[in-house]
Formats: sequence, structure tokens, C-alpha cells
Amino acid sequence: MIRSELIQKLAEENPGLTVPEVERIVDLFFKEIVDRLASGGRVELRGFGAFTTRARDARTGRNPRTGEQVPVSAKRVPYFKPGKEMRERLNSDGEV
Repeated sequence: MIRSELIQKLAEENPGLTVPEVERIVDLFFKEIVDRLASGGRVELRGFGAFTTRARDARTGRNPRTGEQVPVSAKRVPYFKPGKEMRERLNSDGEV
């Protein structure tokens, strides 16, 4: 599912909201997650999972085109840990 499909589905499930209103809500939802992660926080959605960041050390990478070694600086990357309910549903015997 892509963003536009999510917006359309939410608009269909909520007839009291217009597509532009749902789009604004979805944009705000994702912005809040990104803002919290950027400030070093954690976002936990019970039954779904938790978003955090993890540190990646500096390393030496390789340019795939030239094969030349290039330095890759240390950085933080987003990380998602699925919740127990999600894991159980994904691993059930085809029951949805």
C-alpha cells in the first residue's frame, strides 16, 4: 500500500471526512513520528509496534561504479520493532 492508497481507504472508511482532510491528517501523523524520532524520541503504537532510531558507526564503503573506497560517516537510522499483536497476526495460520 502506498500513501495515496492509504488516504483513499481512510476517506472511504470515514464518510464524514473529505480526501483533503484525510490527507492533512496522514501528513500530520507521519510528520509527528519523524519529528519525535529526529529529536531522539520513541513512538510506540500499542498493538502495532515502536519506532526508534539506532546509531550506525562510521565505516568505509565502496563506490559501486568505480570500486573506490569512500568514507561513510556515522549516522542515526530509523528502526521499527513490530508489536506482539502484529507478530502474532502475521504468523497465524492464514487467519485474518
